[in-house]
Amino acid sequence: MPAHRTTRSLLLLGLLTACNGGAQTTADTSEPTEETCQIPAGEAPEFIQHIGCAEDFQALASEPIDANLPGARSVKVVQDHADSDALYFQNSVLYQIHYDFVSTHLSGDTLPLVPQLSDFNTTEYYSPERRFNLGAVTYYDGPKVYALELAPYDTASAAMIETLFRGVQKEAYFRDTLVFHPTSEAVTVEAAKLPKDIPVMSTDELYAAIDYQPLSLGSAMGRLRFLNAADLETEYVSYQEILVLDEAPNDISVVQGLITEEFQTPLSHVNVLSLNRHTPNMGLRGATTNETLRAFEGKLIELKVESSAWSIHEVTQAEAEAFWDEHKPDPVTLPSKNLDIQELVDIEAVTPEPAGGASLRDAIKESVRAFGGKAAQYSILARTDGVPIPKAFAVPVYFYEQFMVDNGFYDRIDGLLADPDFKTDATVRDQQLALLRVDMQDAPLDGAFQAKLKAKLAADYPGQTMRFRTSTNSEDLDGFPCAGCYESHTGDPADWPDVLDAIRETYASAWLFRTFEERSYYGIKHSSVAMALLVHHNFPEEEANGVAVTANPFDASGIDPAFYINVQYGGEVEVVHPPPGIASDQFLYFFGSPNQPISYLAHSSLVPAGETVLSTKQVYQLGTALDAIHHRFSSAYGPAAGNDGWYAMDIEFKFDDEADPGQPPTLYIKQARPYPGRGD
Repeated sequence: MPAHRTTRSLLLLGLLTACNGGAQTTADTSEPTEETCQIPAGEAPEFIQHIGCAEDFQALASEPIDANLPGARSVKVVQDHADSDALYFQNSVLYQIHYDFVSTHLSGDTLPLVPQLSDFNTTEYYSPERRFNLGAVTYYDGPKVYALELAPYDTASAAMIETLFRGVQKEAYFRDTLVFHPTSEAVTVEAAKLPKDIPVMSTDELYAAIDYQPLSLGSAMGRLRFLNAADLETEYVSYQEILVLDEAPNDISVVQGLITEEFQTPLSHVNVLSLNRHTPNMGLRGATTNETLRAFEGKLIELKVESSAWSIHEVTQAEAEAFWDEHKPDPVTLPSKNLDIQELVDIEAVTPEPAGGASLRDAIKESVRAFGGKAAQYSILARTDGVPIPKAFAVPVYFYEQFMVDNGFYDRIDGLLADPDFKTDATVRDQQLALLRVDMQDAPLDGAFQAKLKAKLAADYPGQTMRFRTSTNSEDLDGFPCAGCYESHTGDPADWPDVLDAIRETYASAWLFRTFEERSYYGIKHSSVAMALLVHHNFPEEEANGVAVTANPFDASGIDPAFYINVQYGGEVEVVHPPPGIASDQFLYFFGSPNQPISYLAHSSLVPAGETVLSTKQVYQLGTALDAIHHRFSSAYGPAAGNDGWYAMDIEFKFDDEADPGQPPTLYIKQARPYPGRGD
């Protein structure tokens, strides 16, 4: 069936009012009256100077370079002050950036020459003495709005914005319904100075009127099933299913696809899982009652999640089985265990700096065998200037192996794997794995290991509660990412049994049901899992917690580089798994652009309206660290390693004020790992 999207009335745009210079401006969102089309059907000229109908607009439009609001089509616009403010709507498929168009069509003959790109950018986006006003008209399908926009880093004055807005109004059939959409905090300041008759529409208002959120792009086949996220505690799901949920769960066993009624953050655990699994994931307001979806409940369907639309249609059993066979992952072999290291190692020494022409990636791979992925990459962070991390050390995988062998747990697991009921019945697997974890949490830890650990904590971390974090050879790997598979725990050395409980609970998380199912799906030999521990003081006084990606996930072209950041106030509410109805600050930080503009896509519901979780200074501190991490790991995963594809690091961070309660909270980086991108 054709692509389908419902239209919500969350925002009645005919009643929408936007603050503008202290006044209230009402946007006229009645359907614009079309005029005479300028472009013959089937043609796509390089530019036109008047848009007479919707077909004209679509003939020139492309998906925006920075598509952080879905369902958008955009046409770039140029206003030339050297030619009596002549206006051009450029073919934005042929000319992705303004420079390509103006250097081709508006340079020379009777017009001034357009300079080189670097000079053009410096002048035309930042100088008050510029030749061009540059922008884009974007049509947002959810709210049915045409919006004039500038680049987030454009320093155009309110007068320049007004001149461009009036020009577009004059030359477009949607003149009476056009709004101005500020794309950054700096542009918002100028927008407040616009005349009262120019309607301004914020990102929050646009976002509230959008129904569809594409997250992990792609297609899949499976049986459509409706559940509440809370049901996943007791309900078993199959890799042959596509789920419709009321909200995003913290984690989920392998499924073919996911649709959530409540929008997700792109950095949530389930979305990272979906990206790594190459399975489609989307948000759809009203999904649980959507008539199109409900019509296919219990049926085998194909779901397609694309950047601007989704579609669904029924398939046969034979088609579904062929799809599952074709897309079942090849069996994954985990890195072999290195059991030679039997001492506790300070984090700086976990992954030695590569020498003799060896690559950083190879050094990390070797370290993973003894210390797991998290500690191996954390060691690189510890030696990267500008990246603040807490003092830490690693417990190598040898001690996990010792614990499993000494207590007979590997023999017990072999017995379970030979049991036909365990292999064929998910309920039996869940029950037996739960009993295994209970016994692991009561089993003894080696006395010599305890003595080493107690001495280390007393000497280097006196009086501090400690976080024991999982670091395995089965996380963040090519072919088996397993984001969020395992659980970390905190222990207080003043109460030694509390430390032992924290370690055993962390070890036992290797045998969680969902984690076991994930390994089984990827054909991994369960006894090959090796768990090290990354150990540091925990964060008892968190002022903010967050996740970030060191590239712009909404811009596959790389033309508008930015850091994407999610951050929440305090430490009680996780950014990656917020309670229903709780939003975090979500923004793009154009750290590499002059003036370093910030574009907020959503705001935290835990801070007063008009405030942000982080101050400008804190955002800059975070940006400095993200920039350092992005460049440091490029030689392992990015361009410096010869990888030409989309590259970013996925970062977890905290702001904590325990170190000096009288001073602003201190930034700490908690984790860095490669980020998989947006999907196909």
